[in-house]
Amino acid sequence: MIQTHRVELAVRNELLRLSAPFRISGHVFEVSPVTLVTLRNGLCVGRGEAAGVYYNRDAPDDMLRTIEGLRERIEAGVSREELRGILPPGGARNAIDCALWEIEARLAGVPAWQLADMQKPHPLLTTFTVGADEPWVMAQKARDYTHARAIKLKLTGEADLDIARLHAVREMRPDVWIGVDANQGYVPDTLAKLLPALVENNVSLLEQPCRRGFESDLDGVDHVVPIAADESILHLEELEERAHWFDVVNIKLDKCGGLTEGLMMAKRARELGKRVMVGNMVGTSLAMAPAFILGQFCDIVDLDGPVFLEKDRTPGVVYADGHVDCPPNVWGSPDVDA
Repeated sequence: MIQTHRVELAVRNELLRLSAPFRISGHVFEVSPVTLVTLRNGLCVGRGEAAGVYYNRDAPDDMLRTIEGLRERIEAGVSREELRGILPPGGARNAIDCALWEIEARLAGVPAWQLADMQKPHPLLTTFTVGADEPWVMAQKARDYTHARAIKLKLTGEADLDIARLHAVREMRPDVWIGVDANQGYVPDTLAKLLPALVENNVSLLEQPCRRGFESDLDGVDHVVPIAADESILHLEELEERAHWFDVVNIKLDKCGGLTEGLMMAKRARELGKRVMVGNMVGTSLAMAPAFILGQFCDIVDLDGPVFLEKDRTPGVVYADGHVDCPPNVWGSPDVDA
């Protein structure tokens, strides 16, 4: 791990507009604010983008203040491992960590994936998400994802309506892998009603059915469909504490604080016998690119964030035939000027 020595820090916030309102359990999103970090060492530049964790009050305005408060320490030079000791998991650390990965790659003259000790990345099958809506609307949106091989449906915890949503989408798309994300919307009684419908509709993943902090609601639940932790497991320490309730761990760089800890979590989840998923908090291709590296180690990939934006960055990740690919010129290559 290279010490970057002195760097110049630039940090700012941007407001990304969504192409249409996006609904999940308890929230409707119309914009996605993000924090951008740029580190410069001579001709070498490293960039990172983070959205933070909205349900953890980890907002870009707070992230910007946190990073500005550490300006002197960051510009004096900090390694990725030192950063883990300075900042807690969350968006601020993610933005800096990803910028450090890119500048380290450029200083070393190798791509970021090589720093991660992995083979050259390949395109990944990704899910494409359908926000919660009326059943017929969700079915039409699933139909419109003509290239998708895997679709994730947002549920709201309204069991009867969610079951109708499942039936409508499965009837429209009998061919695709389907996972559902309840975003903490269920309690034991309603979950018991939902589970048979998941089996009936050949659903392959149930993500975060119960509220964070109420993981014991899953005690005694028959895992007829693999259950994934999202909000329940934010970072490495929580993985150790809570993995026993889940079959799959959804790692998001905004939650855990960057690619450095994300890779550590993937390795540890495997050691604990869990499957690994990579997700996103919405964002541009600059946020997807480091997660794409993590995705090379994952069983399930959900990196569709840019498809919800009015405008992505250029160059950007490429979606084709149900897969996501990240060209070298997006992020992390030593041969491309930022």
